[in-house]
Amino acid sequence: MYAIKLGTGAELRPLEPWQGQEFLDHMDRARDSVDPWIPWASLSTNLASATATLQRYADKAAQDKGRIYGIWQENVLVGGVMFVSFDAAGGVCEIGCWLEPAATGRGLITRAAHHLVEWAFTTRGMYRVEWRCGTDNTASSAVAARLGMTREAVLRGNYLYRGIRHDTEIWTLLAPDRPPSTR
Repeated sequence: MYAIKLGTGAELRPLEPWQGQEFLDHMDRARDSVDPWIPWASLSTNLASATATLQRYADKAAQDKGRIYGIWQENVLVGGVMFVSFDAAGGVCEIGCWLEPAATGRGLITRAAHHLVEWAFTTRGMYRVEWRCGTDNTASSAVAARLGMTREAVLRGNYLYRGIRHDTEIWTLLAPDRPPSTR
């Protein structure tokens, strides 16, 4: 098992199916604030469904198509980051994130996502890292900007949530455009 220190008593660690109850407890605290942005938040409502969410990511990891990591603050799961998709052959991946309200404003997502971006580029040789978020999710857009990403496009009306269509921003960072501090 490994952990990456994020500072201020926080760690980034793999999030696995055996942690289903801890994940469910966290989702119960986070669901209302992350449900509009994270499709599986409203699906992880009991131990079986929370474990199934984590199992889907374990299966993705086994196929080298995605991964999920938790952020623990003082040994309490408060959020996470993930490779929503990961195409090693094509050199393109998408990073996503979520955080419960009590843990916001500490830079945890930015620091955790930075580790994923670095791993994607330096260890896996990715060419393009994407970040997608709702146009009204200003906190997520701000993280993408802090990571040095460029707002590349807006997909209009592409995301249906509770019967209402929403727009999605696409932010990207290409390997040759990485800021010097991240090379």
